[in-house]
Amino acid sequence: MVRLSVISKTIKRPWRVLLVILTFALGMSGTLKARDLSHEEALRLRQTGTILPFEQILARALKAYPGAQLLESELEREDGLYVYELEILTPAGVVHEIEINASNGQFIEDEIED
Repeated sequence: MVRLSVISKTIKRPWRVLLVILTFALGMSGTLKARDLSHEEALRLRQTGTILPFEQILARALKAYPGAQLLESELEREDGLYVYELEILTPAGVVHEIEINASNGQFIEDEIED
């Protein structure tokens, strides 16, 4: 990383402030990958047809794991994509964390939770 003290000698004060803000923002961009959506946002996206109804997404997950139970669910915007994250418990006692594309219902990821 470039030391701001070296740069600040040649840059006037307003530009230094902007440089600090940009440096902070760019440094944080890698940590802000996903954003949880509110119920209001989810309803609007469903009404406009942007995302599939949760019932359809859950049915796809339960078809892959018959007899499983839903433990938790979230709708997020992740890297420009709407994603349902489901945590399910199979009859064998295994917990799966599943990510499903909310727009088309395709499985993105399926991991066994430790």
